[in-house]
Amino acid sequence: MKTCRVSQWFLLFLISFCSCSFTEAQKSNQQLKKKTYIIHMDKTNMPQAFDDHFQWYDSSLKSVSDSAQMLYSYNTVIHGFSTRLTVEEAKLMEKQEGIIAVIPEMKYELHTTRTPEFLGLGKSVSFFPASEKVSEVIIGVLDTGVWPELESFSDAGLGPIPASWKGECEVGKNFTSSNCNRKLIGARYFSKGYEAAFGPIDESQESKSPRDDDGHGSHTSTTAAGSAVTGANLFGFAAGTARGMAAEARVATYKVCWLGGCFSSDILAAMDKSVEDGCNILSVSLGGNSADYYRDNVAIGAFSATAQGVFVSCSAGNGGPSSSTLSNVAPWITTVGAGTLDRDFPAYVTLGNGKKITGESLYSGKPLPNSLLPIVSAASASNSSSGSLCLSGTLNPAKVTGKIVVCDRGGNSRVQKGVVVKEAGGLGMILANTEAYGEEQLADAHLIPTAAVGQKAGDAIKNYISSDSNPTATISTGTTRLGVQPSPVVAAFSSRGPNLLTPQILKPDLIAPGVNILAGWTGGAGPTGLDSDKRHVAFNIISGTSMSCPHISGLAALVKAAHPDWSPAAIRSALMTTAYSTYKNGEMIQDISNGSPSTPFDIGAGHVNPTAALDPGLVYDTTTDDYLAFLCALNYSSLQIKVISKKDFTCNGNKNYKLEDLNYPSFAVPLETPSTRGGENVAPTTIKYTRTLTNKGASSTYKVSVTAKSSSVKIVVEPESLSFTEVNEQKSYTVTFIASPMPSGSQSFARLEWSDGKHIVGSPIAFTWT
Repeated sequence: MKTCRVSQWFLLFLISFCSCSFTEAQKSNQQLKKKTYIIHMDKTNMPQAFDDHFQWYDSSLKSVSDSAQMLYSYNTVIHGFSTRLTVEEAKLMEKQEGIIAVIPEMKYELHTTRTPEFLGLGKSVSFFPASEKVSEVIIGVLDTGVWPELESFSDAGLGPIPASWKGECEVGKNFTSSNCNRKLIGARYFSKGYEAAFGPIDESQESKSPRDDDGHGSHTSTTAAGSAVTGANLFGFAAGTARGMAAEARVATYKVCWLGGCFSSDILAAMDKSVEDGCNILSVSLGGNSADYYRDNVAIGAFSATAQGVFVSCSAGNGGPSSSTLSNVAPWITTVGAGTLDRDFPAYVTLGNGKKITGESLYSGKPLPNSLLPIVSAASASNSSSGSLCLSGTLNPAKVTGKIVVCDRGGNSRVQKGVVVKEAGGLGMILANTEAYGEEQLADAHLIPTAAVGQKAGDAIKNYISSDSNPTATISTGTTRLGVQPSPVVAAFSSRGPNLLTPQILKPDLIAPGVNILAGWTGGAGPTGLDSDKRHVAFNIISGTSMSCPHISGLAALVKAAHPDWSPAAIRSALMTTAYSTYKNGEMIQDISNGSPSTPFDIGAGHVNPTAALDPGLVYDTTTDDYLAFLCALNYSSLQIKVISKKDFTCNGNKNYKLEDLNYPSFAVPLETPSTRGGENVAPTTIKYTRTLTNKGASSTYKVSVTAKSSSVKIVVEPESLSFTEVNEQKSYTVTFIASPMPSGSQSFARLEWSDGKHIVGSPIAFTWT
């Protein structure tokens, strides 16, 4: 009996142990299945049983999960909170009263000094707003943080911090409150969403604080508003005075991006705080896939910020030159593409046959020998099917050692390819563009002698190697060249339209300098960002729409300083309608990816012209009500509209809402290609767009003109003249497009301008047939 009792006890213990272990395993699996959701709450309808919203949020969460904790609560740009839930828990949450949306976390990626002179900021100083007015403008930068010791954040000459500022300087690893000053007036960091997905931040790799260990955030913030620094350069390249677009404006930094990316729960928390803190401009150089506006948390946050008078500038993305690759296409966001400056950094390739080719490089180390070296194509020095890309471990040292290697662009970072060549014993690299990148040349601070060349030059070099039994070459680098023409040209990487989400809204809105931009850099990483790069610099030269976005953010701050009462839409309109799309000889800005003239799908309204933007004459202003009508035209439900606007708004069933009538400074006209049978004649398609102009200048009469690239669409504007006698007086007009049938995939472009002889208020027009 005793033995039996022991056996029974042991059996019970075993069952209990297994049950506990099974339960723990279940819990572990459940935790693994969880992901972050943004819970949008209907703040106006909080049940009376709760004393405050936080208590309500907590109760709602506890009703579906005993273990879930809030990551953030949101109070400014949205109402609600973020948390980790299973799919089943998220579905239960959606069914609760007072919850208007449960949106999964989205991961975003970063879209990664000659500029003031190139933009004309040094030519008409008296025309720009006084420094004390600019210093009242606060630019919030959502990025990888800040390196506060940079001279670009000097507060010399700046007065007291604006009284409107309500933010703070958060303390964290390698960052104290004394790191902020009258220039860098605020710094915060947001990591809860990132850590929920990846676990605790490895503080041996990056600082859990506002400190920028990456460099991207310091570069974007100093581009927007860096103080003037004389003698700025990168290894002697691009020497001169570096200054941000709005050098007297204040900067607040919000670190939302970490080694593993940028997460929407953190981004929303930063947007929430930045508006609450008192930022006037938000600069957001990151993006993800375009989702419906009521599922896009950045678009939702930007809507609320815009409604509260904050200008939001976002990068268009680096998915070009392919079409329809845009990020951040909401019409209340200013979407920025990238162009070049009139400056480059030539590197010269001399081939054994005597041919000389010009490329681009920022290499500053030990030069190659004066004598010619053997040259080999990476494709023939590798057993890999992708050997031409010089990916890690793909090159055969026996075929590479002591030679210059030709690597194709793509697959890994441009500077990483040079490291791969060096590790295999190569002495130099020629980085050749493929068809996707055309003739675009980006400069990088390579670790071995390198020249980046366009596709045509790359093909010529490869042909020489294959046709010569003993091919040789050498590379020389080390200069800065100004006055390069044509300039600007559209960067090949800059994302393009059409806008797939809403074809009636033309995006990008405009372009700004985004290629080979010199700006401040972190002390925590070398200029290439590679672990093997131990060099430290105060300034770096990099490219991307991440670089063009803060140019517009800073220029918007100048317009805001000159016109404090202007809405975000009025500021964007001023920047767009005064932009230029042609060179002085009348030819369209060139697309570097193929050498062809650019189109509004590449450049939007054109390249920014800040001097003209300060006095645009007329603007296309857009109110929150206009955006609500736009959402009605998309047939969004009241609930979907509430997710975006936080308002109870019901579309008027008796009103005909039209996407064509959003008061936007550009025109996108999607047209259907009719199906025809038996060669029947098809009647033209007629579409009307309505716009309203607001006078921001003296009394004047404006007359309209339209120039079209083809006769496929007849364009009629009524009336043909508009007279204004008062500031802020508004006048409306209609544009009728009468389009002939065209094959699917056809595109055509035109331009509409209103002019009083002093001002030109220009709008691009883009037609697509599908």
